[in-house]
Amino acid sequence: MKYVARLKKKYNEDVVPALMQQFNYSSVMQVPRLQKICINQGIGDATGDKKLVDLAATELSTIAGQKAVATKAKRSVSNFKLREGMPIGVRVTLRGERMYEFLDRLIQIALPRVRDFRGINDKAFDGRGNFTMGITEQIIFPEIDIDKVNKIMGMDITFVTSAQTDAEAFALLKELGMPFKK
Repeated sequence: MKYVARLKKKYNEDVVPALMQQFNYSSVMQVPRLQKICINQGIGDATGDKKLVDLAATELSTIAGQKAVATKAKRSVSNFKLREGMPIGVRVTLRGERMYEFLDRLIQIALPRVRDFRGINDKAFDGRGNFTMGITEQIIFPEIDIDKVNKIMGMDITFVTSAQTDAEAFALLKELGMPFKK
């Protein structure tokens, strides 16, 4: 039997019927779905220390379960001592099973470990059904060994959905278990 991620199974069995009833879709294909999760980490101090990008890429690869790539500066900014082509961040795009596994770990394990967590702000939708949230510390993920971390860095996580409106995307993420503020 082929392995299916727990959240993907929940999506197919619980979320699709709930959203079909809520938005009166005539076809299962109209139901919005999660297309990809993009994780981006900007490293401001990378202009001074090149090893920070490698360390961040290793940590992000560990968190995501997929190799992270370095992002390079598009243009030079002399005030920041930044040259064009210099690595200044890391990113990774998750799709399919890895995407559902990461979302499951984020909801069930990582977010409850955030200090003073009261829920995710639901105002960060972009108007086209995509949601972006920021995390201030990478140590909320259990894969990261706190003793080996030399610098606390945050990251942006973007959930790209096939939803046409923010209301549909909000309903999708809420049904998948995202802990939004009341």
